[in-house]
Amino acid sequence: MYRAVALWSLRTGVAVSDMHRLEQLAKEADIQFGGDGTAILLNGEDVSDAIRTPEVSSAASEVSRVPAVRRELVAKQRQIAGNASVVMEGRDIGSVVFPDATVKIFLDAHPEIRAERRSVESALPRDEVARAIDERDRRDRSRPESPLVQAPDAVYVDTTGLDIDEVEEALLKIIRDRTSNGKERTH
Repeated sequence: MYRAVALWSLRTGVAVSDMHRLEQLAKEADIQFGGDGTAILLNGEDVSDAIRTPEVSSAASEVSRVPAVRRELVAKQRQIAGNASVVMEGRDIGSVVFPDATVKIFLDAHPEIRAERRSVESALPRDEVARAIDERDRRDRSRPESPLVQAPDAVYVDTTGLDIDEVEEALLKIIRDRTSNGKERTH
């Protein structure tokens, strides 16, 4: 969702430093999930690929630092979850947006592995991607509102030595351990 607002700000020429205008974009943004839930729609347009560029990633980190934008998007995230059972990912989903979620997972990997994976995904040089990831992590961990932190009750999963199928299986095991037929287990 932050990427969608960042994309819209880039397209409309709104500076990432213009907190008032960014708040307005966040309020006005119609962000939906299309089809099987993997398509991201911004004001009716499929922006699934457009929000994955390095430029948008960098802008999203800046946009996410604006408290009013965070408030608007957290409200939208909670509204989505109020209408259906959801799986959400984000840098503050378990710590701020849904602190009472039944299942919280903190995915991580060594920085060089994260850079390699993103480099393959984006076709950009690994060193360039590594610098961008490091800068974004530093910015997101140090922002005063909703910093990137592991929620105390989140399960830490280091994906460094895992392929995508192994990551999926590890996550499903955690979910199965914490739930039973969609109901929270009581111990």
